[in-house]
Formats: sequence, C-alpha cells, structure tokens
Amino acid sequence: MNKKLRSREVDRLFEGILTLKSVEECYAFFEDVCTVNELLAFSQRFEVAGMLREGRTYLEITEKTKASTATISRVNRSLNYGDDGYDLVFERLKKEEKE
Repeated sequence: MNKKLRSREVDRLFEGILTLKSVEECYAFFEDVCTVNELLAFSQRFEVAGMLREGRTYLEITEKTKASTATISRVNRSLNYGDDGYDLVFERLKKEEKE
C-alpha cells in the first residue's frame, strides 16, 4: 500500500465501503461519492484489467472498452507491479462464480 495514500480518512472510507451489502447499496453510495465520469472510469479500468488477465491485445481491449492505450498501459502496470489488488478481487469473483 502506498504510504502517501494511507490515512485515517482513507481507512474510514474503506471501512464504510466494506459495510455495503449489495450491488444496489454500492450504486447508492458510489453515485453519492463519485461523479458519473469517475465511476465509469473505475469500471472501465476494471474491465480492462480483466481483459488483460485473459491475454487480450490492446487493440481488442480498445475496441471493446474504448479505453485509450494510456489507460490500458496504466492498468497493465498495476497488474504487473502493483499490490495485486486486481488479482485478489478477480480470484474472489471467480471463486464466487464457481459456488
């Protein structure tokens, strides 16, 4: 975790997010916290990460998500050199889908 990011306020935000119990609750919270463009950018990066993990090409990803190559590169860098947050979430989603 980036030490510059860690703070009491960010901890509190994440603790609040962890209390959400449904997709509908997430919509209500994130629509209040984020702009529409911020939320769409988050979801686009998440989709890009999933496609990169599947081995899709930048061209395929751009065509499907309309993400710029800069965004795809940034997500790819997070997948390769980040804190494995994407991997954690994707593995948990995969496990839930199997159950």
